[in-house]
Amino acid sequence: MSEIAIADEIRRAPKALLHDHLDGGVRASTVLELADEIGYADLPASDAESLDRWFRAAADSGSLVRYLETFDHTLAVMQTEEGLHRIARECVLDLAADGVVYAESRYAPEQHLRNGLSLEQVVEAVNAGFEDGARKAEQLGTPIRIVSLLTAMRHAAKSREIAELAVAYRDKGVVGFDIAGAEAGYPPTRHLDAFEYLRRENFHFTIHAGEAFGLPSIWEAIQWCGADRLGHGVRIVDDITVEEGTDLTHAHAGDGITLGRLAAYIRDSRIPLEMCPSSNIQTGAAASIAEHPITLLKALRYRVTINTDNRLMSGTSMSKEMQLLVDEAGWTMSELRWATINAMKSSFIPFDERLAIIERVVKPGYAALGVPV
Repeated sequence: MSEIAIADEIRRAPKALLHDHLDGGVRASTVLELADEIGYADLPASDAESLDRWFRAAADSGSLVRYLETFDHTLAVMQTEEGLHRIARECVLDLAADGVVYAESRYAPEQHLRNGLSLEQVVEAVNAGFEDGARKAEQLGTPIRIVSLLTAMRHAAKSREIAELAVAYRDKGVVGFDIAGAEAGYPPTRHLDAFEYLRRENFHFTIHAGEAFGLPSIWEAIQWCGADRLGHGVRIVDDITVEEGTDLTHAHAGDGITLGRLAAYIRDSRIPLEMCPSSNIQTGAAASIAEHPITLLKALRYRVTINTDNRLMSGTSMSKEMQLLVDEAGWTMSELRWATINAMKSSFIPFDERLAIIERVVKPGYAALGVPV
């Protein structure tokens, strides 16, 4: 099959996305227009094409701290109900146009309060934008189910408040909770009160862990905090030993590969890994797509999922992430299907709804492309 044919199949394939930041997926043109409306004059470029290039270059530094600095500009234009609504609506339309049929979009309400909005106003503005976007996507023939995760910043002290906010909106479009931000110096155990509250409320949560920091961050997220999923989790490979010369094409534990206790526990427990290849390269968590641990973890049958993280900063999409794995890491369409089903199995919506999307959308969508079961 030609490269063009494979690219077309990837574009048309149904996709499920678990790790995508709302403030990291804003259109550059929207940033410019909203900045003009609110009088924000600190943008580093004055046209959409140049601004788009700036975001990618600034994020492509190999430093998570520098990567996070790019959000100053997107957050600046997300301080009004109108701005939040527009960005949420466009997020849905952009994902749906890329073949995403299920998405969990995450954002930190505490970062949108500078102009006097309340936490509730932030959530309701985003919810309304998602609903409008989903209705329009349905009209365009690209239906999508989109829900949200509310994020607390790990360097701040609002995690319990945001956890309570997430639970308050649990039947109104919010399905989970997350903590995000620089890992070093801010371990997840600083927010144990929030996680204990969420567990008492039988509410789902994921934790950014094992991206810029190593195994201790992952261990705390799982064993102390009780996370349902790991945001990134790429450093779990530090607990996997691969002997020189081992064939990773058909890798199995024991065949030149030894799993440490934590790595084995995560695999045995089927804890989902929200992996974001392009983003991990930008932040220095991985050297290249070809060397990204996602391929080894796939071969070892971890529950890996493919995600975008920040589409603006990485200049990416779900189709592009999948294409990179095919082109540079040798993935097949069958393996992309497998990862998509992994994502749906790991989503935070009710089981019956997950199953319906798998059986009625994902499997038929790949079958129509001739991908074998």
